[in-house]
Amino acid sequence: MSAPLLLIDDTPSLRLLYESILRNAGHDVRSAETAEEGLQLFRDLAPAVVLLDLMLPDRDGLELMAEMLQLRPETAVIVITAHGSINKAVEAMRGGAFEFLVKPFDDARFLAAVANAARDATPEAGAEPPARIDAVGGSPAMRAVMAKVASVARSMATVFITGESGTGKGLCARMVHEASPRAAGPFIALNCGAIPRDRLESEVFGHLKGAFAGAISDKDGAAMAADGGTLFLDEVCEMDLALQSKLLRFLETSSVQPLGANRPHKVDLRIICASNRDPLEEMRRGTFREDLYYRLYVVPIHMPPLRDRGGDAVAIAEAALARFSVEEGRAFRGLSPEVAALFQRLPWPGNVRQMLNVLRNAVVLHEGELVSAEMLPPELRAELAAGMQADWDAAPGDGLEGGTGARPSALPPDGGRIESFLGLTLAEAEQRLIEATIAREGGSVPRAARVLGVSPSTLYRKREAWLKGG
Repeated sequence: MSAPLLLIDDTPSLRLLYESILRNAGHDVRSAETAEEGLQLFRDLAPAVVLLDLMLPDRDGLELMAEMLQLRPETAVIVITAHGSINKAVEAMRGGAFEFLVKPFDDARFLAAVANAARDATPEAGAEPPARIDAVGGSPAMRAVMAKVASVARSMATVFITGESGTGKGLCARMVHEASPRAAGPFIALNCGAIPRDRLESEVFGHLKGAFAGAISDKDGAAMAADGGTLFLDEVCEMDLALQSKLLRFLETSSVQPLGANRPHKVDLRIICASNRDPLEEMRRGTFREDLYYRLYVVPIHMPPLRDRGGDAVAIAEAALARFSVEEGRAFRGLSPEVAALFQRLPWPGNVRQMLNVLRNAVVLHEGELVSAEMLPPELRAELAAGMQADWDAAPGDGLEGGTGARPSALPPDGGRIESFLGLTLAEAEQRLIEATIAREGGSVPRAARVLGVSPSTLYRKREAWLKGG
């Protein structure tokens, strides 16, 4: 690896043991015993892989991990703890950890985790990048986003990405960078809402040693680090007005002046911004400078919420499930029909991020081939039960399950021609009719059930049996 591994653990004996194991395996490793020391080394070394103990004397390890991932989202963090529990494991994975190890663990397990993290963080030249899970799916809304990304990527225009939290604004920014002439340069992401206001200026523009209390060494800011590439300012509307003024001056001069420095430095970079707020509304409220708004809001891209992406929810879920299964050593191959139907109709207030957390939770805590309702968090199981009850109440019955009333007619799959069923067994004809009706109803099992005059649970059971080959 081009950069050393960073090990942060406050137990001297374990730190020496881990260092010995890693160095004997050919790794370059630097270590720290506190969160403060570890964060400084992280900034100085820019390691691709961090080994992080959760129990540190001066700070919670998960908080430290969150700050490191805000500074360098591509870092692979392996969380280590003697206080392991399922809840801690899930919390760490939700927070973006690459792997979770519980002490004690053997050398082989330790080195395998490091090797996997290094391979993920520094892919071989020519290797295909990992699938963009958030961008999976062919809904009209996402096709429009991808067309705009392709159109704007090769220009130098500033891009402003809006959308709800969890819709993939950071992914969109990275796609613009990777499709641009600057793809070989750095992509530096900075979350303006996750950094204390009194430190944000230093994080953006850097500082010299002694510029303020705690400035123990020179530090390049994000703008300097992005020279030759792209600077992504996430949640830019969170900047206070004083710093907005300095950002505007930077945009006008393309010069960076670190805190404590006498001379500015010229840089060549592209700016991409994002916010989950409406920047125009923030400008009208007086919390976002008008001149900065017009400087940044050149090419807007709006990331649609998951609920407006049609059938993308299930496609994204299946792509994520395949990746998580490999990462966790599981054998999941899909969603059960009832879970797929639930994922399709949920409003997903946390968007793609919320759905990925649900799936990661299921994969970490359970085993099987299909994600079933029993593997979902309690609130989603309640949503599923409520939805099925509503469908049951609304759908006419089939005479065997208590319903009455007239039923809409279901047509054979190809325009109503009965010849399409000739030569099929009764079971094959039933399956073809059901699947064709579901397809005609836009993938909605409850609506198809209403057309066919049965309860949705009947169709869910039949489809699950077909999936299992029954």
